[in-house]
Amino acid sequence: MTPAAHDQLTILCSQREELEAERLRIEKAYCLAVLDHITAKIRAACPEAVYVTFAFYSSRTLDLHGVLGAQPSPLGTCPELWDNRDGEDEHPLDDIADQIESDVQAALAPYSSPAWASVHRNSASDGNSWLLELPPADRAARVAELVREHHPEATAIVVDGRAAGRVIEIFEGVADDGTPVRIPRPGWPPACDTALAGLIAQMLALPALADRHLMPLPGDYAHPFGLSTSDQVRLMPLPPTA
Repeated sequence: MTPAAHDQLTILCSQREELEAERLRIEKAYCLAVLDHITAKIRAACPEAVYVTFAFYSSRTLDLHGVLGAQPSPLGTCPELWDNRDGEDEHPLDDIADQIESDVQAALAPYSSPAWASVHRNSASDGNSWLLELPPADRAARVAELVREHHPEATAIVVDGRAAGRVIEIFEGVADDGTPVRIPRPGWPPACDTALAGLIAQMLALPALADRHLMPLPGDYAHPFGLSTSDQVRLMPLPPTA
């Protein structure tokens, strides 16, 4: 191979990698946009909806089972609000059943879809049954709510897009010397950590939300564990909570 041909190959390989990275970013954003779209339609017809339940197959297709409400207690089961398999009782969701099934399938089709962070097995069923938790109407507000359940004085968090949206540390106001109070390794249970990471990963994948809520870190920011930072490590000021 001549030097000129080698240089051209190197350029094309780089361009292909950039295009593939862009395709993946767009694909993730599309999956979440589809999920948000159908969530709005579901909640318009059934405001109490919290989960979509379905069977999922190795062909990456699914059969829609229905819609469930919020779990009333840790040991309780989610109330069934609509059963797609029941052809007797009429329900407003009957009119969009096919769209729910196709949109949920589209949102979960790629292995890398951020929507999978909101899916878990339906523990109330022994068969092929999964639950997709519908996204909150305001992801940033839900993140602030979860953070302040354990750190009521939190004003901002630092998140790492390289680590699936994990929270690196929390800022809790300002110390007497005027520097921000930093709390690395936030103290919350694993379930909260997983929920936060899933929501933040979705915000990172949605350009409109990322631009609105995630900011570059100050130039003098030092990682609490001495690691390097990048433009994927962002500051998220927390919106007020009630």
